[in-house]
Amino acid sequence: MPKRIISLILFAATLAVPAHAEEVDHSALAESGHEKPAQEEHAFDLQATLSHHLMDSVIIEWAPFCKKVYKDEDPEAFANDPFRRYTFKDESGRLYKYEGYLQLHITRRVAMMFIVAALMLIIFIPAANKISSNPLRVQSRFTGAVEGLIQYLRKDVAEANMHHPTPGYIGYIITAFIFILFSNLLGLFPPFGEMILMTKQLITGAHHLGNHPAPGETDPALLMLWPGITVTGDIAVTMSLAAITTILIWVAGFHYQGFKFLWHAVPDGVPWLLYPLLWPIEFIIGPLAKGFALTIRLLANMTAGHVLLLVIAGFIFQFQTWWMPLISVTGMTALYVLELLVALLQAFIFTLLSAIFIGLSMHRH
Repeated sequence: MPKRIISLILFAATLAVPAHAEEVDHSALAESGHEKPAQEEHAFDLQATLSHHLMDSVIIEWAPFCKKVYKDEDPEAFANDPFRRYTFKDESGRLYKYEGYLQLHITRRVAMMFIVAALMLIIFIPAANKISSNPLRVQSRFTGAVEGLIQYLRKDVAEANMHHPTPGYIGYIITAFIFILFSNLLGLFPPFGEMILMTKQLITGAHHLGNHPAPGETDPALLMLWPGITVTGDIAVTMSLAAITTILIWVAGFHYQGFKFLWHAVPDGVPWLLYPLLWPIEFIIGPLAKGFALTIRLLANMTAGHVLLLVIAGFIFQFQTWWMPLISVTGMTALYVLELLVALLQAFIFTLLSAIFIGLSMHRH
C-alpha cells in the first residue's frame, strides 16, 4: 500500500507537466496582443492538462514523400488547419508542418500499441510452447493461468455464444480480449519521460505551473519506451476493433448460411410485405449500429475514468492547500481500484458482445 500511495503522488505530480510546446503558438499570441499576464500564465490550467493527457501527440516525425512547410514562409498553409496537433516547432521556434497524404508519424498511442503487441508476443508465445510440449501436464503456475484464461474465453465466451465456431472466430475473440485488457491496464501507468522531466524540474527549481516544456526537452526515446496513454481512449482504435466485429458479422452470416443470408437476415415468419422495410434494418443498419455501440461503449468508459482521475489529481494544484493532497490521493486510490475492475470488465463486455453479435448471424432466427 505505501508503494501504491507513492506512485499515486508521483502520478499526481506529473499532471503539473502541461501539454507539448507545439500545441500552443505563444508567438502568435504575442503578435496579436493577447499574451497572458505572467500571473495567469503560471496558473494551473485543468483544461490544458486534460487535453495533454487524453489527446494523442507525435513522438517521432515520419512523413516520407511529404513537403515541410514553414509558417513564416507560407502563412496561408496554416490557415484553418484541421490537423493542429500535427504542427511542429523546431529548435529556433519556427512553426512548420508537413503537406502530403503519407504522414506516418509515430504518436503516443501508436507507440503504446507497439508495446502492447510486444508484451502479448513475449508473454503468450513462450507459454504456448510450454503448454504444447506436454498438454496433459501443468508446466507451471504461469502456464496454468494462461491455459485457464484461454480455455475460459474459448468455452464460455466464444463457443457458448457461437454456432460451432471455427478457429478463426475463436482466435479473434481471444486476441481482442487480451489486446483490450492490456491496453486498458497499461494505460493506468503515467509516462516515464514526463516523470523524469518533472523530477528534474522539481530538483532544479525550474518548474512552474502553466509553463510548457521547451521543444525536445522530453526525450522521445523515453516516451517511446513508455508513452503512458490509454490506447482504447482513442476512437480510431475502438472503431477499428468494432469494425472488425461488424465485418465478421457479415462474414459469419455468409460463411454459415451461404447466400441465403441475404434474405435470412430478416427473422423467419415476418410477412413478405414487411421485407422491404426490415431488410435494410436487419442486414445493413443492424450490424452498423452494433459496431457503433461497441465503439462508443469502450471509448466512453475508458475515457471517463481517466478524466475523473485527472480532475481529482488536479485539485492538488488548483487549490494548493495542505489538506487537499490527502483527499485527492485517497480519492485516486479508490478510483484506481475501480479502474482496474473497469479495465477487466470492458475487455470482457466487448468480446462477449462481439461473440454474441457474430453468433447471431450464424443461423436464422
